[in-house]
Amino acid sequence: MKFSRSYFAGLTLACGTALSLLAASAAQAQDEGIVVYNAQHETLTQAWADGFTKETGIKVTIRNGSDMQFANQIIEEGEASPADVFLTENSPAMTLVDAAGLFAPINADALAQVPDTFKSADGKWTGVAARSTVFAYDKTKLKDADLPKSMLDLADPKWKGRWGASPGGADFQAIVSAFLELKGEDETAKWLKSMKDNATAYKGNSVAMKAVNAGEIEGALIYHYYWFGDQAKTGENSKNVALHYFKNQDPGAFVSISGGGILASSQHQKDAQAFIKWITGKGGQTVLRDGNSFEYAVGNGAESNPKLVPLAELQAPKIEPSKLNSKKVTDLMTAAGLI
Repeated sequence: MKFSRSYFAGLTLACGTALSLLAASAAQAQDEGIVVYNAQHETLTQAWADGFTKETGIKVTIRNGSDMQFANQIIEEGEASPADVFLTENSPAMTLVDAAGLFAPINADALAQVPDTFKSADGKWTGVAARSTVFAYDKTKLKDADLPKSMLDLADPKWKGRWGASPGGADFQAIVSAFLELKGEDETAKWLKSMKDNATAYKGNSVAMKAVNAGEIEGALIYHYYWFGDQAKTGENSKNVALHYFKNQDPGAFVSISGGGILASSQHQKDAQAFIKWITGKGGQTVLRDGNSFEYAVGNGAESNPKLVPLAELQAPKIEPSKLNSKKVTDLMTAAGLI
């Protein structure tokens, strides 16, 4: 079979085009540096990325989304995931990806920077920040003696129509996951049924806090930093709101861990490991202390924002973070009619 000159010219052009596309793809991947699937607050992760890049010269490309959105996406992508690092607001999403076997072990020097209570037992992911559960209440209506002594008290019929939460969000579902671990399935199902009867559902913690501030409800289960963040701005959504800390190892004193993990499929393992080490070390934890995220620093000896109630004073229940179960929680909340 004979081929014309034009055939060979076309073949050469096609090969050249393919090689150019491959080179462009490789260059694009190089330009992105490490890719972070980020479910943490965008401004916080951007501050971490900027500080890390300034110190190391390694570029960070951030793709923003939510905890479970990214967890499920990573599982679907499997070994083909373009992500190098996964950051979450709450730990159940980390547990989901870890259970699928998609995380690489974090280097020992990075793990050593964080106490055991703030990282997974298998060393596949680590805490990078934390947030406390609080009862945000209308201080114009409630005095100390009126406040619930425990999160469980909110199941009492006397609280019907008086409190709210954001049951559809990963934040509240993490709180319920801690309740499940502490009290068991039967007690959790019972409490959730009472919540369905007693509470008003809002879309987001900030919306729930605004409802308290506006006098729609007397209290809401949220995370602490929504109040601190609003106070640091104008305070217009929290001027009538104060925070009640349940303490005493109560489920309502749960401290949720924001996690960081490295995908086993990452083609940039060294740089990804360096990023996790940086954000759990002095640089990243100082961002938490000095920034406006108002999340707790979790590194050994790291100081949190001085406006926060110290972690040691929260008397949070001790929970192995890798035991928090998002699937069982969503099943229970669905059965209760909350989501």
